[in-house]
Amino acid sequence: MSEKPVDLDGDLPPTGAYDTPETVVVQTTRVSCDGGGPGLGHPRVWLQIPLDRGWVECGYCDKRFVLDENADVH
Repeated sequence: MSEKPVDLDGDLPPTGAYDTPETVVVQTTRVSCDGGGPGLGHPRVWLQIPLDRGWVECGYCDKRFVLDENADVH
């Protein structure tokens, strides 16, 4: 799975990499991310949202995919 670690403790460096991530609410636990428009993105990756956490972040662009609380998940 292409996911960055989420257990970072302490102060983070003052860079743009740690700004608030773009957040997308989704209806499925399996999502893909390609970073955006043509020429500006990254290779497409498929991510799995863990049901116990309810969200996942792309390891390339930090976009956060949050599972909708009303999603019909089996």
